[in-house]
Amino acid sequence: MSRERVRALKARFREQGYRLTPQRMALIGLLSVSERHPSAAGLHEEIKEQFPTTSLATVYKTLAVLKQLGEVLELEFSQQDNRYDGRKPYPHPHLICTRCRKIVDADVNLGQIVEAAVTDLAGYRISSRRFDFYGLCPECQSRA
Repeated sequence: MSRERVRALKARFREQGYRLTPQRMALIGLLSVSERHPSAAGLHEEIKEQFPTTSLATVYKTLAVLKQLGEVLELEFSQQDNRYDGRKPYPHPHLICTRCRKIVDADVNLGQIVEAAVTDLAGYRISSRRFDFYGLCPECQSRA
């Protein structure tokens, strides 16, 4: 899947007329395979290993383009760095550990069921959704 995802992301960049610099290609590669939902700062640190002169601004600009193209899902948090999901850039549930801050995808399709119920009950036309479940991951539970 990751090779196909990388190819699709590169194709979207080219279609939209964006340059594919080596730094952007490295970022696309990291995002397309990462299950960790990294922050911009975390991505910057990883890219700097390969491209030491890469700025944090480059990472943020590339993430902004990917968001605009609908190719990355930004998980916004008010008290910590936002995190990014480039493997599954569509709304889906996340499990977030309240101790270690690990984020994993919950492979459950709740979206359509919940969206239909909310639409029926509240009369809203839903444009976006986000499902987060907070608790202790198995590793943190074993350390408790």
